[in-house]
Amino acid sequence: MRIAIVGPGAIGSTVAAHLIQSGHQPLLCARTAFDRLLVQTPKGQIDATPVVLTDPAKADPVDWVLVATKAYEVEGAARWLQRLVEPKTRVAVLQNGVEHVARFMPFLPVDRLVPVVVEIPAERSAPGVIVQRRDGWMKAPAGANGEAFAALFESSGVDVATAEDWASVAWRKLALNCAGAVNALTGLPAGIATRPEIAELMRGLVAECLAVGRAEGAILEDDLPDQVVAQYQASPADSVNSLLADRLAGRRMEWDARNGVIARLGSAHGIDTPLNQMAAILLSAME
Repeated sequence: MRIAIVGPGAIGSTVAAHLIQSGHQPLLCARTAFDRLLVQTPKGQIDATPVVLTDPAKADPVDWVLVATKAYEVEGAARWLQRLVEPKTRVAVLQNGVEHVARFMPFLPVDRLVPVVVEIPAERSAPGVIVQRRDGWMKAPAGANGEAFAALFESSGVDVATAEDWASVAWRKLALNCAGAVNALTGLPAGIATRPEIAELMRGLVAECLAVGRAEGAILEDDLPDQVVAQYQASPADSVNSLLADRLAGRRMEWDARNGVIARLGSAHGIDTPLNQMAAILLSAME
């Protein structure tokens, strides 16, 4: 099976390492070349020599493209798709937010796009050098494409499954991500969630996400705000989400896919989302 991973950052590199360990040899499509993949997983270290390509013009078509770029890097990913995609190629979108398919509709037919929710806590310290904090999972929509995507990982260290109600899974993950804006705004890791006033602010962010998600048709639990706060409080106090990591590194942040989308869709449904709107405005100003 010919597989290409566009965007070997924390998630892309971790996924690549597990695929290599299970016998695949994915092509890594990157901006910067590196010759070693070193991923510390909860079950041990994966040390591999990947195939890395930095020039889209040198890429050949594959069976699967896994797009693991940031949500705002669609146009950059599309340059790779022009070379990697042939009529039977399927493209899995491993990104944050709930707009996976909409982002790539201008470039590919919808029936070849496979949106994937990713929950793999991982941090990158250098190209190809990753720490995977705990066991992760991915979920694709039920159906032939989703099942084919899951089959790629049958022998890997990542739990990959399909979901009949994929949208609800995506909105639950968005609830977790939107609360992470507090970390990026304060510049502090997960331990800050133990402060009562911070926990309450996170609950407010998630409550807005809950209301908008339900308006979009997602089935979400009433206690989702408490679930999200509990997860942050149970995380290692020094763990850094990708939004905070990007801010600390001076990189562009995914504020729109995490908080802006809630404000945008909330406005369309007539739902007030002042906390997420404020988070999006402040994070955008920091850039």
